[in-house]
Amino acid sequence: MVRSVDIRGLPHAYSLTSETAVPTVLVFVHGWLLSQAYWQPVIQHLSADYQCLSYDLRGFGQSQPIADYNIHPQTLEQRSEAIAVGASCSRSLTEVTTSRAEYAHTPAAYAEDLLQLLQTLNIQNAWLVGHSLGGSIALWAAHQSPSAIAGVVCVNSGGGIYLKEEFERFRMAGTQLVKLRPRWLPYVPLLDVPFARMNVAQPISRQWARQRLMDWVAAHPTAALGALLDSTTEAEVHDLPRLVAGLSQPVYFLAGEQDDVMEPKYVNHLASFHSLFECCGHNVLQLPNCGHLSMLEHPDAVAQYIRQILTIHA
Repeated sequence: MVRSVDIRGLPHAYSLTSETAVPTVLVFVHGWLLSQAYWQPVIQHLSADYQCLSYDLRGFGQSQPIADYNIHPQTLEQRSEAIAVGASCSRSLTEVTTSRAEYAHTPAAYAEDLLQLLQTLNIQNAWLVGHSLGGSIALWAAHQSPSAIAGVVCVNSGGGIYLKEEFERFRMAGTQLVKLRPRWLPYVPLLDVPFARMNVAQPISRQWARQRLMDWVAAHPTAALGALLDSTTEAEVHDLPRLVAGLSQPVYFLAGEQDDVMEPKYVNHLASFHSLFECCGHNVLQLPNCGHLSMLEHPDAVAQYIRQILTIHA
């Protein structure tokens, strides 16, 4: 059952399964333009043994503000530029976290939302499982609260290499994707068909394709554009390796071998900065015949990987 709780004055929709004998809670963080719904196939495999929490990021899914919630006078483009200029790679992660707190859509800011949600629900021992952008949010949360976060699993999430022209194209395409979303789109016949093939190795079911279409249209424009711009600045991308290298908790990565959004080489690159990587990628698993939506394409394999990790670190 989906419930809602107020975090920083804004509603956050969440689902929490029943408690189990295991004290660790699995917390699932979705990616850009998605929602908590995509974690349900994985949660079905795990909820008998682990309590599972999934939620909608601020401005996505059912976590929708009643009115606009811009909290900064600058435009989103100006805010992104300010972050890129003001957060140089020579600064410490603590300084970066503090300086970015005012920007509502950085991974660090979303991580603060997550930690407040855990505090509100009295969850004191969590493993975070983050998909794509959700992986970056999970890493920041682990950095901000090492006592509450026992470990992180990043699904289709990596990076740490900033390719200027590619990121500019990605931001431009993403901006157009956000702006071209009339509310009547879900009622267009067969429009869900391309969503069944987008960024996956094999077409997903029409049910999930329609869910992707609905979540794309439902995402709040401020959150959708803000999260895109604020998470893809040069400073943000360059911070990820230092962030991973500084984490004392175990961090694992799951990549889709045919992922055209976050290619395995970028997943391996970010994973290599953690102590578990050593020389052979011991903290990375690549799924064959899998694209960018591992939790839908191979939910059983994702659940098994998570279960194996938790068994190692029980």
